[in-house]
This record gives sequence, C-alpha cells and structure tokens, in this order.
Amino acid sequence: MNKKQSLPWDHPRFRSWIAVARACQMMQSVLARELAALDIKPPHLDILINLYRFEGISQQELARKLLVGRSNMSMALPQMEKRGLIERRGDEKDKRVWRLYLTKAGRIVTEQAMEVQTSLIERTLANEPLDQCMAMADTMERLVHRLQTGLLEEPAAEKAIEE
Repeated sequence: MNKKQSLPWDHPRFRSWIAVARACQMMQSVLARELAALDIKPPHLDILINLYRFEGISQQELARKLLVGRSNMSMALPQMEKRGLIERRGDEKDKRVWRLYLTKAGRIVTEQAMEVQTSLIERTLANEPLDQCMAMADTMERLVHRLQTGLLEEPAAEKAIEE
C-alpha cells in the first residue's frame, strides 16, 4: 500500500512551525546586532546572565541550563576568561568541579547587556497583550520539554487512525 507523500507545507501546523523558527532566528539576529557594541554575542549573554543569577554555578550545571554540550562551554569560557569577564575557581569540596563567577568587569558588561535585552523585549512585545505573551510562553515551554525529553512520538489518536 502506497502511503501518500506528506509535504511539510500541507501540515495544518506548518505555519506555526515556521513562525516559531523565523521569530527565534530574527530575535537572535537583532539581539546579536544590538549586543555588538558591548563586543558580546547572544551565547555569551546567556552565560553572563546565568552567572549573574547563579553565582558559583559549575560548568556542568551551566551547560545543562543552556542546553549545550561541554565542548561549547570549553570554547566560550576561555575566551570570556581571557577578556576578564569571568573567572573559574576550583570547587573546595570536589577538585574535579570548576565554579564560575563574574568579575567586576563582567558584572558591568552583564548589566549593560541585560538593559539591551530588556529594551528589545519591551520594543518587541509591548503591543502584545500580556495574557497572549504568557500563553505563547506556556506553549513554547511545552514544545521545548517535548524536544528535550524525546516525547516526539505521534499522538495516540493519529496512530489509531493509521492502523
């Protein structure tokens, strides 16, 4: 039995899929352009903000929060350390663990970058009703959870129809 070829643009949720991807891509692009004056990129901002919020976080915990591998961390952190934005210190209890801290210069850059990001959020979403923003956030968080946990199996109703 030949199954009809499924084309992405024929899927009823394709428009949502593309809209999410395009919005994410555009947000990253605009954020990168606006952070350029501070000589940091969005991935650096993610690191800096997490160190601002969770001072002394381990490299492994940070990688897990940012959904990146250790190799990404091992490339970014030395660059940021060399620039004097962060410092790594050994954990007092477990010598295998490195803890991360902002330097004074790193704290200043982080605060400036957070102002840039907050301004961008406000300019981008100011005309959207707060309840719709929160609903969108809920939807995106569920999507992230599904992608993270491998819950991408076909919904049970669609499986039953095909059988």
